[in-house]
Amino acid sequence: MNGVIRAILGRRSTRAFQDRHVREEDLEMILTCGAYAPSAMNSQNWHFTAIRDRDVIEKVNGWIVGEIKQSGNPALEAIVERSHGRIFRNAPCIIVVSTEKQDRFGVINAAAATQNLLLAAHSLGIGSCWIGTVGILGTSTRADHYAKELKVPAGYAPFFGVTLGYAASGDPEAPARRAGTITIS
Repeated sequence: MNGVIRAILGRRSTRAFQDRHVREEDLEMILTCGAYAPSAMNSQNWHFTAIRDRDVIEKVNGWIVGEIKQSGNPALEAIVERSHGRIFRNAPCIIVVSTEKQDRFGVINAAAATQNLLLAAHSLGIGSCWIGTVGILGTSTRADHYAKELKVPAGYAPFFGVTLGYAASGDPEAPARRAGTITIS
């Protein structure tokens, strides 16, 4: 089995991390792989904000928890409860993936880039998890403030997050794939 297929089939979400930093060269390679994702009309309209400062990660976590608590959305509130308010699960590094607010393909492009980030991390032995709740920052009435704080270009908004770190334990077994999701004709 080739390495790409092995990475796709083997990657799992990591939600418990060792207290150990991701190496600079590994972080740079992961970000480069994100930038090599496909994008509609080759717009490459993503922006990655990598954060390794624990105080800044805590601040971003607080923004998300605060927005969720104000949202009145029970499903989002359940995520905060399940994670005990630790959206990033104490990861030593996070990446916020932003894209142009006005581009109808922007979220799709950001999603493709996010998948590349996850697979690159896995291939380097680094655990990761896609954090969709980061998107609440991009739809907030304070979206421009959050974008400015994250040094995101004007006209862009945060949509996804990725946690990065060395897993506290091995990868779990893959759950069974749902039946009926593939048709070949």
